[in-house]
Amino acid sequence: MPKGAELITEFLVKEKVPYVFGICGHGNVGMLDALHDAKEDIELISPRHEQVAAHMADAYFRVKHEAVATLTSCGPGSANMVMGTALALTDSSAFFAITANVPTSQFNRSPFQEINRHHQADFVNVMRPVVKRSYQPTRVDMLPLALRQSWSTMLSGRPGPVNMDIPFNVFQEEADVELEHGHKILLNERRSAASPEDIARTVDMLLASRQPALFVGHGVVISEASEELTALAHRLSIPVIASPNGMGSLDMEDPLSLGFIGRNGAYAANQAGRLSDLVIAIGARFDDRSSSSWLPGYSWNFPATKLVHVDVDHAELGRSYAPDLPVLADARSFLRQILAELDARNIPQGVHNQAWLDDIAAWKGEWDAFTRPNFELHTKPIRPERIVDDCQKVLSDDTIMTFDAGIHHNWFMQFWKARRPQTMLNSWGFSGMGFGPAAALGAKLAAPDRPVVSVCGDGGFTMVPHVLCTAVEYNIPVVWVVWNNFAWGAIRDLQYGLFNGREIGTGFYSGPNSQPYNPDFAGWAKAAGVEAVTVTQSEDFAGALEHAVQANVPYLIDVHVDADVRPPATGAWQLPPIPYKEPAFGERILQPGAR
Repeated sequence: MPKGAELITEFLVKEKVPYVFGICGHGNVGMLDALHDAKEDIELISPRHEQVAAHMADAYFRVKHEAVATLTSCGPGSANMVMGTALALTDSSAFFAITANVPTSQFNRSPFQEINRHHQADFVNVMRPVVKRSYQPTRVDMLPLALRQSWSTMLSGRPGPVNMDIPFNVFQEEADVELEHGHKILLNERRSAASPEDIARTVDMLLASRQPALFVGHGVVISEASEELTALAHRLSIPVIASPNGMGSLDMEDPLSLGFIGRNGAYAANQAGRLSDLVIAIGARFDDRSSSSWLPGYSWNFPATKLVHVDVDHAELGRSYAPDLPVLADARSFLRQILAELDARNIPQGVHNQAWLDDIAAWKGEWDAFTRPNFELHTKPIRPERIVDDCQKVLSDDTIMTFDAGIHHNWFMQFWKARRPQTMLNSWGFSGMGFGPAAALGAKLAAPDRPVVSVCGDGGFTMVPHVLCTAVEYNIPVVWVVWNNFAWGAIRDLQYGLFNGREIGTGFYSGPNSQPYNPDFAGWAKAAGVEAVTVTQSEDFAGALEHAVQANVPYLIDVHVDADVRPPATGAWQLPPIPYKEPAFGERILQPGAR
């Protein structure tokens, strides 16, 4: 008769899971023993912190669209998963989080590391807000159903992490049971489609529109609908605005790509958003940063602008804006239906809105004239634009970039041109620091033949510096570019902008004269066995990055960046009740449809 841990391992093998990212503890030693017997099928990779395990699993899914598992022990080990799991949930990324708990015979007796204030072995309620669902099978014979249901829940509809909380004894006890029959469960195998009436009405609205725009998010990427999106954009010459997690779903060198929208968006994206007469949002959330905090006229002008909102998650339809037409559908199914309807109506490919495209080209030109001169400057410390531009020039189109939250991410959201989907991995919805440096490890394991570069803030990197150890231990050749500006730069800029420069707790200083302080990141990396270099001259960065990628070993570049140069705001962002700032470039427009 199989032990519980053997059943779980058998299930993971059946689902062709190549990795478990986990950290040992007394609570999961039974599962570790089962994985020992399956070493030929599943590799256990043990980072130095559970948060890193979550970010690695998250990134693996984003790159490959296949789920892996994490394994953590009772109490604090699993509690360290909460932030990374929340980040995956808010960004619609999936992994199977196995957490250990105390033996069932000791429930409610306050054994070592039990949470029981409101319910026995209550760790599932710690995880419940940050997963799609949490399961706690308390007997081995409950595992087959729980495993099948949890994997299906994780990958169906809008994907997200699922928690399986296993009492210690369930790993070790035996039962005369087998896994339930079923095929390998795949992402996107259950695709919902729109009604014919909704498709017809959407096409009617498109053909009647003079200034349409598409707004695409992670849903388009997850649905693997890049080809269909590109076809629709080209078919009717519709400009495309992207959320950070949707960037690359249309090649951002395409003239119809407008980039990101919101406070730190591109000027043309905000102009198109606030002047369009019809927006079709597909797999995108209207969060505060991509909607200028819902302030009319800065990014969008709903309800004056008509809105068709398409999403596989009904909870997102109407969350922030009431759509004129809500469509519950998978992104790829919807786009294919629209293309088929255009074929049925014999609508030819071509330019249907030349004046609109001329406006957009003019806005792009104005924005380029305003920003491009700064890309050519060589300064010390290095201007942020140089880092973005040199990355664009040096890195191949298939390079996977990972980012933390922070001022460096604002610069890349505004100016990076992703050429393909799944090449820009962002800490977006929950905005967790430490994601970028850790996600690079999981991304590289998912795509070992592609370059992986983490551009990470100095603050975010110092939250998870032990990623260096994991890269060396398991020979994971990623490149970290540490954006070293000696500050929590994004928050310091808020203090400067909203509190008249009353800075406290946001700069890194040391010594009696409060000199800027950071560790020697390159020295730190070398101590861990990682090759590293410090770059303080802008002329040296491109060569250092090219060398680091070609070295094909774990490599860190400590690059000193000017903290006093800020991305030019083209939208707004409000933290009520503090007054918000007007755009640095562009202005509020409350007349959608006007030119």
